Amino acid sequence: MADERRSNRGGKPAGRPGRPKSSGSSAGGRGGRPASGRSNDRRDGSGRGGDQRGEGGRGGDQRRDGKPSNGRGGPRAGGRTDGPKRGGGSDRKGGYSKDRGGKPQQRRFDEPREERTADQRAYDGPVLPEDVTGKELDRAISAQLRGLPEKLAARIARHLVAADMYIESDPELAYQHAKAAKSRTQRIAVIREALGEAAYAAGHYSEALAELRAAKRMNGATAYLPIMADCHRALGQPEQAIKLAHSPSVVNFEAPAKAEMTLVEAGARRDMGQFDAALRILELSPLNNKSREPWVVRLRYAYADTLQEAGRDKDALTWFHRTYAIDSDELTDAAVRAETLEKTVERD
Repeated sequence: MADERRSNRGGKPAGRPGRPKSSGSSAGGRGGRPASGRSNDRRDGSGRGGDQRGEGGRGGDQRRDGKPSNGRGGPRAGGRTDGPKRGGGSDRKGGYSKDRGGKPQQRRFDEPREERTADQRAYDGPVLPEDVTGKELDRAISAQLRGLPEKLAARIARHLVAADMYIESDPELAYQHAKAAKSRTQRIAVIREALGEAAYAAGHYSEALAELRAAKRMNGATAYLPIMADCHRALGQPEQAIKLAHSPSVVNFEAPAKAEMTLVEAGARRDMGQFDAALRILELSPLNNKSREPWVVRLRYAYADTLQEAGRDKDALTWFHRTYAIDSDELTDAAVRAETLEKTVERD
């Protein structure tokens, strides 16, 4: 299992502010979290090699093509606990066997049950929190579930809300909840978006890319392009990340989304060892914007980090200070980086 967590060479600081934040139309609807609600990056590896946790995560087989053959809550295949019948006895549990003189047949609880298949486990999903009803789901998202049977829609809604609840504290659990939602229906874009976002947060980049592509085919949305581009970086495909960064729709992105794509493109150039190109990309962004918004903080930090990587320590020190000056929420470790770099610059 290859480790694809990227070091600081990838343009993402130790404080991890550079990760593209989910900005899709549905991102804010699953439980009320704002679309730009996450600023920390869970991927800081080399961007090379395979999917960090493997293609299956905890759920094993990634092919979740609908309801398992047994049906949710049904008996496990070969899962009888009363053991094989002898002498033509009754099939009823606790029945009488002819070869035992009319005595009740003993139930055997030590026989192993057959494991649930990967599809069945994905369909079952994790245990849902009791306080999650599904009604927390944004109305716009709920509206997309109205064509489903009521109980099915309610179950999916609960999994979507749970996925959103855990995406910060336990992204793998969020991913499992999102998988459970998709296992029940694959034809609704918002569900594919939810799974793509959760897979990305959990480090399952191949799956995240596939799911977000599927959502894009369904609804034409482009808001997840920065995340898709970053998935390419994680999979060791910086050229594909750069290609997505130049998609025509990026021109119409609002400033925060443009900044996210800029960070990914600059990071991809760094992955390829093209530090001067990465600097040029960042210099074309609004680095001098006086806003204290997180996207400005991340741009400045990435620029400072790239300057240092390019050997321009004095310039890097200046920009770490400029980053710290607007980083009131301490999204980055700019202050620490500046303090460390000051010692190096003084010695020089």
